[in-house]
Amino acid sequence: METRRRKSQAAVEVRLLRLKTLQEQTPVDLEATVRRSSRKALAPKRLQYSPEDGTAETAKRKRRTKKHDDENSNNKRQDPNVESGDVGEEHTSGGHGRLSAYELERLENIRQNQAFLSSINLFQATEELKQLTRPKPSQRGLVRSQAAAKDVLPVRKSLRLQNKEAEVLTLPPDFRRILTYEQSTLAKKPPGPLPMDPLNMEDGSKLPSQLLQLCSEDVTEEGTVVPDLKRYCSVLKNMRITEERVAKVVKDRIFSAAFHPCTSSLLMAAGDKWGKVGIWKLGGNWGDDGVLLFEPHTRPVGCLAFSRAHATQLLSLSYDGSLRCMDVEKAVFDDVYDVEDGLKTFDFLSHDCLTLVVGNWYGEVAIVDRRTPGNFHESLHLLDPKAVRCVSVHPLQKQYFAVAESKMVSIYDSRCLRKKSSQAVSQLHGHSLSISSAYFSPCTGNRVLTSCMDNHIRVYDTSALTTKAPLLTSIRHDMQTGRWLSKLSAVWDPKQEDCFAVGSRSNPRTVMVFHESGHPQHCFRDGENLNTVLSITAFHPTRNALLGGNASGRLHVFSD
Repeated sequence: METRRRKSQAAVEVRLLRLKTLQEQTPVDLEATVRRSSRKALAPKRLQYSPEDGTAETAKRKRRTKKHDDENSNNKRQDPNVESGDVGEEHTSGGHGRLSAYELERLENIRQNQAFLSSINLFQATEELKQLTRPKPSQRGLVRSQAAAKDVLPVRKSLRLQNKEAEVLTLPPDFRRILTYEQSTLAKKPPGPLPMDPLNMEDGSKLPSQLLQLCSEDVTEEGTVVPDLKRYCSVLKNMRITEERVAKVVKDRIFSAAFHPCTSSLLMAAGDKWGKVGIWKLGGNWGDDGVLLFEPHTRPVGCLAFSRAHATQLLSLSYDGSLRCMDVEKAVFDDVYDVEDGLKTFDFLSHDCLTLVVGNWYGEVAIVDRRTPGNFHESLHLLDPKAVRCVSVHPLQKQYFAVAESKMVSIYDSRCLRKKSSQAVSQLHGHSLSISSAYFSPCTGNRVLTSCMDNHIRVYDTSALTTKAPLLTSIRHDMQTGRWLSKLSAVWDPKQEDCFAVGSRSNPRTVMVFHESGHPQHCFRDGENLNTVLSITAFHPTRNALLGGNASGRLHVFSD
């Protein structure tokens, strides 16, 4: 025992002697004078370092460290009464007891570099630059409502954590009849006229008088004048978007949008996911930056169209089964057609816009005459067992209309429709998935433009209305928007009926314009004012203007 005690004391004295020697060799004050480079004072130190020497030195230091650790572990096993703090002092003497001269000088260089960067405020400037370069959505239009503070609910705990016994539940014998699942939907608007009370204005406010004056303008049709393709491309290049031409028109995702045919100002309408319809005059001073918001429906507004015969009327169709007419002159939303639910699309079946063809989600089309009292259809016809996603009436021969069915586009004659199994005049084959839209060319109706979920846009020749319409062009285009964006649909330009526009998911965000031959004519893009996918697009019927709607309720306008 005496021999073991003397060995332990000797080991302690050796460690204390090593610690004292190390403290004398290692500088405690890092702020003291260190060896400088012959270059400028602010430049970091570059050491003359050889990888071979460094490798050898590192290996030697590792062997020395391993040998020293083995000695410490042996001493610990030999003398359990030695305090652990004595050993820790050897590793942390002065905060850098185990660092070499090279590592100490490296830390000093790092400290000097950090101090210099902080003195010129480089880190703060970097953060400010990130904030400036990050694109922000336009703040024009509707003001975002502040979310109400949520009540803090108590923490939920299981019965096991509460030290309670689990409840024994038994199913009733007739549980299959008791368990019914009801779909939670908003209450539908009551039938009959609804007053045009803007949601973003004070209660009792009247509609601006300028809105009625703008909608009552005499509209001259200029769609018959078609410029050549080179001139058309030069017009597209002159169309620009600015910060003032982006505004939030509705609160949620846009499902449909349209231009009013007036020419003195740009007047637009948009319908969103929860039945709201927004009217926006570019540069207007009423409402929120020229935006008026209404709520005639409770579910998505799938289709919007201004009446070409009565410019003060805007017809809107919703998934809740209602088709209404916004009459600015009367300041009401009249009830045109009403069913339980499931309306999808409509188009005007006559030049006076009083007869309509309406499609629903159940594969049926209804013929509606607005002159008939009530809000019922004249006739109902089953065309497709699944759904009718789009209808488009021939611009000249109004008795013909195209229907986008499940995987085929069919052209029907409204004079020869039956309740079931109606015979199609012509069919457009070649689609492998569901069809989003199908539109006749706006001036002559000699082409039909289709958008399909198989990532293709197709153009068919319908000048002869043969049994099987020939395919002219097929353009590959990414149509997979997912569940949070409205489906992409290609639309014709009424001023140049052989060209059409479609939104794009590519980065940077763009709107593409194609010729019916498949050749791209122009690409609308803007790094500052266009940073989202514009799923809904529409051309002005007479002016050089194009609008696009996104999933946050904003309209983007390109104009000359």
